[in-house]
Amino acid sequence: MRLFDEHHAPLFRFAYRLTRSVADAQDILQECFMALLAPGCAYDPQRAPLRTYLFGAVRNQALARVRRMAAGVDGVPPPVDGRSPETEVLRGEMEEAVAAAVMQLPENQREVLLLAHYEQMPQAEIARTLGIELPAVKSRLQRARASLKDTLAAYAPGAGRRR
Repeated sequence: MRLFDEHHAPLFRFAYRLTRSVADAQDILQECFMALLAPGCAYDPQRAPLRTYLFGAVRNQALARVRRMAAGVDGVPPPVDGRSPETEVLRGEMEEAVAAAVMQLPENQREVLLLAHYEQMPQAEIARTLGIELPAVKSRLQRARASLKDTLAAYAPGAGRRR
């Protein structure tokens, strides 16, 4: 139970951002933790920290689910936090624009961006989680940021890529 409490929130956020579905994210987490308890579990503490293993398992489950669905999954609107209706609408539009822009990124860039920015995972741990080299993480992250900057430039005039 301690492991679940310790890792649930960041794993759920990652699964949700990959699938854009609360139900899928919950299912993915349940499957990952059940697999961790199953006899013959693939987790080896000598190969990777538990956090790295769990993020990799969530990633694999989410990618398999997204590929099976092969269609966009509508997101769940964020809860209202008591701001004015105008600021809520603007915030909601911006969140939708950012989420859509992130979902348009190539899969390999999106994964790195989500782990780095939303989960605050160090780049070396991202490399281990995704099974890629550190320079690849850096390159994918840089390309993802540049793409988002171009895509979202209309929301921040003057912030687009300089040519």
